[in-house]
Amino acid sequence: MDALLTSFVAALLGEWGDKTQLLVIALAVRYRRPLPILIGVLVAAFANSLIAAFGGTLVHGMIVPRAVSLLVALALVFAGIAGLIRPKPYQSAGTSRAGPFLVAAASFFVLEFGDKTQFLTFALAAQFNAFALAAAGATAGILVSSLPAAMLGEALARAAPLKGLRIGLGALFLAIGLFVAVSALRLV
Repeated sequence: MDALLTSFVAALLGEWGDKTQLLVIALAVRYRRPLPILIGVLVAAFANSLIAAFGGTLVHGMIVPRAVSLLVALALVFAGIAGLIRPKPYQSAGTSRAGPFLVAAASFFVLEFGDKTQFLTFALAAQFNAFALAAAGATAGILVSSLPAAMLGEALARAAPLKGLRIGLGALFLAIGLFVAVSALRLV
């Protein structure tokens, strides 16, 4: 259960103010149909989380526990730095005949591939050696963070301080990552 909760919280916090949440806001404004957008996000998030968790469980048996802890620290530091960097706003490439489900699934999959949340899922799956729980937790966290973006669209961007949240959470990830690294290296 630790893998489920940890990956859920990491994904939930990691997605706030991220480029993928901005994508969901843009899709909500464009299509005004939150359900197909959320289903597309769910499919893409699940696919990305499965890939990351599978890789993490493969790595778990190949490296020593201390190295796994350093991998988690690196993922957290990466998430922190990524949160401190301003994401480019999502801009539509034009019109598409594909509906909101397909556009959301394809766009979200591409944007999330190699993103901080996928790296965190990879590291946490390696830490806990829990393929299904890490993937499920990350998928749920991504979906929960995308829910207000899909339902509220631009109103969320106006009402919530996404930039401040992104920077604050980035600093939190960075601090936790540095603490985990110091602990893994047994410097304290």
